[in-house]
Amino acid sequence: MDECRSLFAKKLHDYGAAWRIMRPSSVTDQIYIKANRIRSIETKGVSMVNEGIRSEFIAIVNYAIVGLIQLERGFAEVVDDMSQEEALAAYDKHAQSSLELMLRKNHDYDEAWRGMLVSSYTDLILMKIFRTKQIEALGGETLVSEGIDANYMDMMNYAVFGLIKLTFGE
Repeated sequence: MDECRSLFAKKLHDYGAAWRIMRPSSVTDQIYIKANRIRSIETKGVSMVNEGIRSEFIAIVNYAIVGLIQLERGFAEVVDDMSQEEALAAYDKHAQSSLELMLRKNHDYDEAWRGMLVSSYTDLILMKIFRTKQIEALGGETLVSEGIDANYMDMMNYAVFGLIKLTFGE
């Protein structure tokens, strides 16, 4: 998470909070692009662009947090409505909430993620994206399902599991 936050902070410096203009559905599409690229690389076994799976998992973590911020604050009509300090504080808040969710689920699921393949995290992220797109199509109105925020947190946590496995191995 430190590596993800560091990249977020550097991009925040370079671009400002330009992502504030994005509606949540656009954030979902950005996560889709990243997850789809991971699956493509996993399936084909080769990347034609000099960025691998790891950087895409980092992007999923950061876009999921952007999505959570956008759900909480709404999207902006102008991109200068949030300072770097506010953006980083919001990032930290949502990263912490997602970590707490991960720890609770990790307890209940008895660390099942450790026995999973990285490609399974990719598939689960894609499934969560398509669930989110369906919830967005329903205008957020579900009968029994968790909301978009819970799906963003799950996507982020699966990406974190992928990063852990890619960094430290089995």
